Amino acid sequence: MKTPVSRKEQARKQRAARDRIRERQRQAMRGEGSARDLPPRDRGPVRALCRDFVDRRLTFAEWLLPVLILIFAMSMVPNQAVISAVMWVWTAAILVTVLDEVMLVRSLRREFARRGYEKKDTRGAYAYTVMRSSQLRRLRLPKPVVKRGDPLRAHY
Repeated sequence: MKTPVSRKEQARKQRAARDRIRERQRQAMRGEGSARDLPPRDRGPVRALCRDFVDRRLTFAEWLLPVLILIFAMSMVPNQAVISAVMWVWTAAILVTVLDEVMLVRSLRREFARRGYEKKDTRGAYAYTVMRSSQLRRLRLPKPVVKRGDPLRAHY
């Protein structure tokens, strides 16, 4: 018969187990671990397809934040012509980003249909894809597996 474990000892063991799980997840996010160890949000063939679908393209959304920072800096110039131009560039940047994201989602929807995924299988995939496309490629986690311009893998 085992001796009962104190509450402190049990909490220490649970904390150590959680730490091991988190470390495996961090390794998987960096591309060093197994796909099984990814956090639930990033697991599965649908999410892998979404990641590869975004990573193989150049999207305007990933450059939106640096562009907006540049626009903000330019808006500090005390010249009315520059400020007017900044407003037009800002509006154009937002419109181009929205158009690019709509095209991305539509083409992803077609890819899901081509591969035979049902609507219930792709729940949350579009928001996941848009969020990933708005991050700079170097900062994306899990790390990109495909290079820009590469075709999608056959299996997902």
